[in-house]
Amino acid sequence: MFESQLVLIISLLFGTSMLSLLSEKLRISYPIILVIAGLGISLIPAMPRINLSPDIVFIIFLPPLLYSAAWHTSWKDFWNNRWPISMLALGLVIFTATGVAFVSNAIIPDFSLAFGFLLGGIISPPDAVAATSVLQGIRIPKRIVTILEGESLVNDASSLIVFRFALATVFTGTFTLWKAETDFLLVSGGGILVGLAIAHIVYAVHRFLPTTPSVDTAISLISPYLMYLIAEHFETSGVLSVVSGGLFLSFRSQDIYSYNSRLQVQSVWDTLVFLLNGVVFILIGLQLPDIVKGIGSYYLPEVIGYSVIISLVTIFIRILWVFPGAYIPRLLSKKIRQRETKPGWKQVFIVAWSGMRGVVSLASALSIPLTLTDGSGFPHRDLILFITFVVILFTLVLQGLTLPFVIRLLNIKAEDNEQEQELGIQYQISNAALGFIDAEYTEEVNNIEAFAQMRARYSRLAESADKKLEAEAKEKMFGFIPAYRKFLLQLVHVQRDELKKMRTEAKYSDELLRRKERELDLEEARLRK
Repeated sequence: MFESQLVLIISLLFGTSMLSLLSEKLRISYPIILVIAGLGISLIPAMPRINLSPDIVFIIFLPPLLYSAAWHTSWKDFWNNRWPISMLALGLVIFTATGVAFVSNAIIPDFSLAFGFLLGGIISPPDAVAATSVLQGIRIPKRIVTILEGESLVNDASSLIVFRFALATVFTGTFTLWKAETDFLLVSGGGILVGLAIAHIVYAVHRFLPTTPSVDTAISLISPYLMYLIAEHFETSGVLSVVSGGLFLSFRSQDIYSYNSRLQVQSVWDTLVFLLNGVVFILIGLQLPDIVKGIGSYYLPEVIGYSVIISLVTIFIRILWVFPGAYIPRLLSKKIRQRETKPGWKQVFIVAWSGMRGVVSLASALSIPLTLTDGSGFPHRDLILFITFVVILFTLVLQGLTLPFVIRLLNIKAEDNEQEQELGIQYQISNAALGFIDAEYTEEVNNIEAFAQMRARYSRLAESADKKLEAEAKEKMFGFIPAYRKFLLQLVHVQRDELKKMRTEAKYSDELLRRKERELDLEEARLRK
């Protein structure tokens, strides 16, 4: 039994890797390929059924995925865009849940508003991984990416809270607005406090104890689970706990990690997140047979019709909210007009069209109890699960496949100041190095050739960056940088080829050759970044 389960898990991991390669070849976002592949695999008669438990999603998958997203989010950018992020992560979630509640109540027989809000809370949050993976490799303004990433960090928490309130209303038959508002503040605030408290403890361990790269990596893997489980134990938001703790530790990462710890932690997390993301999306597709089996008491074409209508409603509601939400606050607040640049309608539309749903919605639907308190079956559970699955598939495939085309059609391009900022950074750090050399090593520079050459190197770097920054023809300057980077990459490849020859000659130590090869790997990674 254990061996068959282990083989199944390994097969999923291997299949995820191979399908991701296929997505690279087809230039299609890998969540889309994986969900479709999962659907195809689930239709194979001899394929064993894999039931996706909500506990597995919320406890195993969600904490590290949220933590990784928070780690790669700039706190400065997050705070500067706090208003649009809040409008999407809080306002849009409630607006979507409300819209879906009334529409589903209107079109589905015997489907009360309480069940409508339950469904709305489930399908209201867009998926973080789907949006960022679709946008990966496409050059768009940084602000769009920041807003979408920031929204995805917070909207899971707000949607799960709406889901809990709706579920409680179904069980009790009552809903008190002031109590819901109070509970919302307590759950949210408590989760943030728990996350920050644990993050400060983790920070102290990294900062003041003699850790190693392996210990640092292990602690970084354990931290999101601690934040999530402790917050959930105290009945606060585990999602906000992980997000707040991850943002804090990311902001202080330069203080707590050595260079080798940073390299090792980043490599491990890149692999872990890739596998978790891949498995979670292929598992979504594999749920189809059980979901279809569950709606046996419903008329299938009618249920599909409900699902498509609600899918279209979720897309329309997002567009309906995003455009006024982008411009009305600017009209009402002078501070917002001064702090934020006015977004163009094209950028706003990209945010509106990036509403793909994912695994959190499916896990929420699966977590609906099978029975009510009196022992009777939970009404409409299978219908809600089927609609959720269709909404995920509909938005992921339709919006996910068309989003790159829409970006090209609207001719949206990233800001052109990235290279200029890179030159500015190079200029400042080179001057800092020159100042240190002149203050501490003047005698060595005058008497020892190696010191003099190093000073000359930093002097050339500072002078080169300064000249490029002052150049009048920016197009020419930016045209130079890709050619220069290509030149440096060619030098790395030449050196790596020479190392291969040295290894066959058996003239030098393998350890020294591996060390030099790692230096070249880091240099190539820096250049390609």
